[in-house]
Amino acid sequence: MNKQHWPLEDVRHWLEPGPVVLVSSHWQGKNNIMTLGWHTILEFSPSLVGLMISAGNVSYALIHQSGECVINLPDASMVDIVSGIGNCRGDSTDKFAHFDLTAEKSELVAAPGIAECHASFECRLYDDALVERYNFFIFEVVAARVKPEPEWPQTLHYTGGGIFRGDGEVIDRHRLFTKVS
Repeated sequence: MNKQHWPLEDVRHWLEPGPVVLVSSHWQGKNNIMTLGWHTILEFSPSLVGLMISAGNVSYALIHQSGECVINLPDASMVDIVSGIGNCRGDSTDKFAHFDLTAEKSELVAAPGIAECHASFECRLYDDALVERYNFFIFEVVAARVKPEPEWPQTLHYTGGGIFRGDGEVIDRHRLFTKVS
């Protein structure tokens, strides 16, 4: 089922509960994906979202250079993919190919969305005042697409140590987590 446009001022409907997201990025011909749980809604209109992206991540450099990304909302069926992406390096792995994900052309940014995800929120850097000091990017969501069904997909909420919760159910994937340098 194809994603449909979503009102930008209502992006918080999908992101405010704090689900784990997959952030896709693009710079100079290279795509990457990272797993991220450190995000927050900052404003409704314009739709502003804050992301804390560690400077040690490959995605940090791509996003810092391009000023763009796509926040993708996976559902619980993607828990092994989410775990795997979060535990491999983008400088040595093409994560789209390795995890058999489809790069979906975005409407307004160069970074691709992820077709298998329930929703994709295209973002442009809105304010970089906190990037150098805190690795905190403030993005404006400039385009949003959400699959019409299910209305409330089961999302993943990371609790640390390889443990996810999803709508009350605990999904343990600690065995898939390794220290990545």
